[in-house]
Amino acid sequence: MRIAVIILTLLVCSSSVWAADCVKNARGRTVCSNDGEQAGGYNARTGNAWKSEKNDAGVTTTETSRGGEAKTKNGKGVYKSPSGKTCVKTANNQGCN
Repeated sequence: MRIAVIILTLLVCSSSVWAADCVKNARGRTVCSNDGEQAGGYNARTGNAWKSEKNDAGVTTTETSRGGEAKTKNGKGVYKSPSGKTCVKTANNQGCN
């Protein structure tokens, strides 16, 4: 019986290490993160969900449930809308085509 309790305790403790921390922010969005490498959220007011992942090079890729995608690093990035519009922000310029 003690062995079963020890194994159950280890499983509970080890599974919490991999769990994502989720909080509701001031805007009503639920945001989850896992050591800064992955995050996600949902805005109940607009019905839009998003997920974000950071790769080894530091580039963050964010995708929305409506089909938008953004790739950013150091405040610069490229956004592609669901309709096909592409917007770019660099250190000196920003704009869409």
